[in-house]
Amino acid sequence: MATPQRMRAAMKLVTDAQDLLEKGDVPGAKRSVDAVIHNDPTIWPAFYVRAQIFASQGKYELAIQDCNEALRQYRGCVEAALLRANINAHLGKYTEALKEFNSLVALHPRAVTLARVLSDRAWFYATCPNASLRNGQQAVKDAKAACSIMIWKDEHMIDTLAVAYAEVGDFNSAVQYVSQALAVKGISPNGAKLFQKHLALFQQNKPIRL
Repeated sequence: MATPQRMRAAMKLVTDAQDLLEKGDVPGAKRSVDAVIHNDPTIWPAFYVRAQIFASQGKYELAIQDCNEALRQYRGCVEAALLRANINAHLGKYTEALKEFNSLVALHPRAVTLARVLSDRAWFYATCPNASLRNGQQAVKDAKAACSIMIWKDEHMIDTLAVAYAEVGDFNSAVQYVSQALAVKGISPNGAKLFQKHLALFQQNKPIRL
């Protein structure tokens, strides 16, 4: 059994790995979490961070395995379940993904996490290639709720609302909200590039697809 001191050291490595991943140092992040898992495979946050790393590398099956392990150790790891749902959507397992999104919404997690879950479900409802699973009206409702929770300061959630409006054919609102996303302070260059791409499609009255 790990001592409190070793647990703190392990969690610091996990936090460092998350920071490295966000800065784009994928190899450094992987080394940190691998060290944690090697020393103590009961540190479930390490599996969640490594799942994010694998997903960023396109190693989706490995990412899902790590999500499953994190959830096996701690069923309350909503973030791991949400990542698994998004990976399944990316892999074309749409019904499985939607089932997980719905179960996560039903859990009523803490506010910031709920906002992410609602926004990701909105994105799915608005962009799913399977028309029978798309639901533009629900996408708008989910995306608005997410933006409200985050007091309209999360540019990606505002962009998701724009995408939802495009799905219901309201391209004027889509243009309005993606423009609002572009105006958020501190937006990343990659975010700006993506939103400009969305804006161009909305101006041509075209929705977004996964």
